[in-house]
Amino acid sequence: MIPYGRQWLDEDDLAAVEAVLRSDLITTGPKVAEFERGLADYLGAGEAVAVSSGTAALHTAMYAAGIGQGDEVILPPITFVATANAVLFQGGRPVFADVDPDTLLLSPESVQTRITDRTKAIVAVDYAGQPCDYDPLVEIAGRHGLILIADGCHALGAEYKGRKVGTLADLTVFSFHPVKHITTGEGGMVLTDNPDFAERMRRFRNHGITADYSRRGRQGTWFYEMVDIGYNYRITDFQCALGISQLRKLPGWLERRRAIAGCYDDHFRDIPGVEPLGVRPDVLHAYHLYVIRLDPELLQIDRSELFSALHQAGIGVNVHYIPVHLHPFYRQRFGTGPGLCPVAEAAYERIITLPVFPCMSDMDVQDVIIATERLSTTMVRIDGKAGFYGV
Repeated sequence: MIPYGRQWLDEDDLAAVEAVLRSDLITTGPKVAEFERGLADYLGAGEAVAVSSGTAALHTAMYAAGIGQGDEVILPPITFVATANAVLFQGGRPVFADVDPDTLLLSPESVQTRITDRTKAIVAVDYAGQPCDYDPLVEIAGRHGLILIADGCHALGAEYKGRKVGTLADLTVFSFHPVKHITTGEGGMVLTDNPDFAERMRRFRNHGITADYSRRGRQGTWFYEMVDIGYNYRITDFQCALGISQLRKLPGWLERRRAIAGCYDDHFRDIPGVEPLGVRPDVLHAYHLYVIRLDPELLQIDRSELFSALHQAGIGVNVHYIPVHLHPFYRQRFGTGPGLCPVAEAAYERIITLPVFPCMSDMDVQDVIIATERLSTTMVRIDGKAGFYGV
């Protein structure tokens, strides 16, 4: 089975982790700050705060933004549920805005229609690895006095108009889950240029305490104070050692992801009934996911049939995502449902994610292309007539 994504670990990674495991400090030690500084420097951000998961990073960002009881946060429904759940963790209310039909990224026009006097923040989700259209989102946030948060969990290494994701919003969240661009097993990080946000987040990941064990050791003191409620969202030193080692390989891995996506583009753009998502000309895509859209008017096979057939052929496709507002929890708690975000809902019925990860071989890529073409184009309709097209 070729999965839709997976980690790539080599001997350098294993040696980096082993070295920390044999050292005196395996958590709350120097590798955490080293990893934070390394990623901040790579992206050009001022501050970085590492935490235990991407979900923890989203929650930490919501805390830094001051989201509280009754505050509304606007976000797209085409995202993993953690994006919306993090709003709830702070007592806020997620408000779903629709997406652009070509890219499935948050629509600034839809955001504008969702703003009320209770709106506190906007979350721009860089779906599949393509940055949102940040200029209008920054303008809307500035005009209404809102915090702009980038969910960049898909977009490490992506760029918008020559600027890297991580420098485009007030707070940017990354994930280091094994299917992401680099991994620490589980882990996440929040980047910002705001030192006050960074200090709040460092307290938040450590129970709301003013100084962690490492800082107290450097200062030669036992004293600390808890100044707010927080969580144990700390990440270990051996995870950060793995992240540091992985970060060195990121540029090459991004190049490989883009090369695989280029092969897919070349093969699928002329297949009737199969359409890659649109990519804006002013971005550099990071391709965490490669998503195609199926046209039910042309294909005889529907999405569920294609999904099952590809799995039987050893191609581990997936679907990203069921719109969050259609999940039972959100429908029951907030009364959301079909019709709230019609573009996202229509897209969900047609999208499927193909494998893309750096250690895919050229043969793996060809296997995905051939299987997808054969299964999706065996029977298609052109001008109302069914026939065989493709491989």
